Amino acid sequence: MKERKLMWTVVLTGVLSASLVSLSAFAQQAQKNWKDRAEYDLFDAISKDNAPASKLDKLNQWKDKYPVSDYADARDTLFLTTYAALGKVQEALATAKTIQARDANDFTALYYTTYLTPLLANLNVTATPEQLDAADKCANAILGGAKPPNVSDADWQKAKGDVEAIAHKTLGWTAMTRKQPDAAETEFKKSLAQNPKSGEIPYWLGIVIRQERKPEKMSEAIYYYARAAAYDGDGALAPAGRTAVNQQFKEIYTKYHGGAEGMDQLMAQAKTNPMPPDNFKIVSTADLEKAKLEKEEADAKAHPDIALWKSIKDALTGASAQSYFDSSMKDALLPQFTAKVVSMEPAMKPKTLVVSILDGSTADATLKFETPLPGKVDPGTEIKFQGAPESYTGAPFMVVFNVERKNLEGWTGTNPAPPHRAPVRRKPQ
Repeated sequence: MKERKLMWTVVLTGVLSASLVSLSAFAQQAQKNWKDRAEYDLFDAISKDNAPASKLDKLNQWKDKYPVSDYADARDTLFLTTYAALGKVQEALATAKTIQARDANDFTALYYTTYLTPLLANLNVTATPEQLDAADKCANAILGGAKPPNVSDADWQKAKGDVEAIAHKTLGWTAMTRKQPDAAETEFKKSLAQNPKSGEIPYWLGIVIRQERKPEKMSEAIYYYARAAAYDGDGALAPAGRTAVNQQFKEIYTKYHGGAEGMDQLMAQAKTNPMPPDNFKIVSTADLEKAKLEKEEADAKAHPDIALWKSIKDALTGASAQSYFDSSMKDALLPQFTAKVVSMEPAMKPKTLVVSILDGSTADATLKFETPLPGKVDPGTEIKFQGAPESYTGAPFMVVFNVERKNLEGWTGTNPAPPHRAPVRRKPQ
């Protein structure tokens, strides 16, 4: 894991290395002695061994041959760092516990307990309440000012931010494990602010914010899923992990937004920005439905005839259409509707108009007149009418009205003037 490599860089080869075991100083510690030359030779071989696996073998030999040693405390620290280097999380945590029983303020034990406890989940090991408490205690000790010995304040300031980011991460993880999403969110955000180079923290933030079940924070949760899936720099999730999170992100986004529109833009934004901007919001299906209802309400107020026509159409295409028509519409003079002409029959001086009330283009009403209308009008001409329904069909939807000429407005057709005839000249008798 890239994050583990970061930890080794910070702790083992960076400024914190001075806080670990200074092997060359072991033999110079006052009032401490080797049991014999063989113990020292074994120690010397360990100090020169840079391979964790063989170093662990030598450490076990040292412990087996010299269970009681003036250097047992230093040996425990070597065990701790070697177990950690080998990824033996449970053994490292047990060793850190032993060290802390002797010295509760040992920084190496504080750090490794803080860092390693969340890794139990990677091993499918459930942390015990005692382990969670120990991790919290160690993380809070680091945040409370604990620092490694033999490290200058200037050097510590260079490394402090990364170490404190790990402490906040662990506090967030223990809160998440205890099902305390609000507390976990707070700690994870502090960790991400101190070390934005992480793919795991945004993923966990997405999880815990969703667990809070606060609709107003759902956009933020989705953003962090996008960040975990898109970020590919130092500290990013492994490729397989990013692929899995990306799939989760797409499913959550599509369900929440109602489609994939805007998804690619969000991924691009999250890739370069670890946290969402202020007032970040993804429009949800609920937002869209609310906006739709608000528009419909506004349209109904502005165009009550359209609202009435929609309700009529719903009723006449429903299960009780015929009874509704017979009892509420047939031969009753309905309120005035605005419509646009679709066609006429005949084309000149029509007695029948086919019109569109709902959208201005789809025919949905037929107007019948007892006497022909004058002239003609172009399709798309807007008219207003009142009429009494005579009949209807549900599919295709059409209502036939009987309309009196006096209840029609907007008809601009006129009959053409009769052709001009020259006067007849008579011959004189």
